[in-house]
Amino acid sequence: MTPDTLVRSIFDAARTGDAAFIRQHANVQHIDTRDARGYTPLIIAAYNGHLEATEALLDAGADINAQDYGGNTALMGVCFKGYPDIANLLIRRGADLNIQHGNGGTALMFAAMFGRNELVKMMLLHGADTNIRESRGLTALDLAVQQGNLEAVAMLDS
Repeated sequence: MTPDTLVRSIFDAARTGDAAFIRQHANVQHIDTRDARGYTPLIIAAYNGHLEATEALLDAGADINAQDYGGNTALMGVCFKGYPDIANLLIRRGADLNIQHGNGGTALMFAAMFGRNELVKMMLLHGADTNIRESRGLTALDLAVQQGNLEAVAMLDS
């Protein structure tokens, strides 16, 4: 398999959740290669809800805090989509809860905005910073209020 073919195959495995392929073929040299949007295989696997593939990529040395060209991380993606098992894995493995993307948003903000209240609770229990402001000056609490997410408001306001 050529290096280019291997990289494409790892991206395909991340997209489809083929953890066995990743475990067999992933190596540190290619693990954090980016596609045209800056996505790494880890970001893709996590965003698509593939727990085992995400774990395989982390085991192979993937950068847990890699950001795409918009500044989004794997943790932000799972907070947007609502995958608590993957969020828990990423947090346990050392994901930075307070990285900000290009507009200043954080994983906690995604969870609060999109009603992922189990993830809001998880992020708070692990020390997510509630005082971070995005580019418009809004905090996770402000965003939860805007979205009418009263459960998140209660957690963030306590």
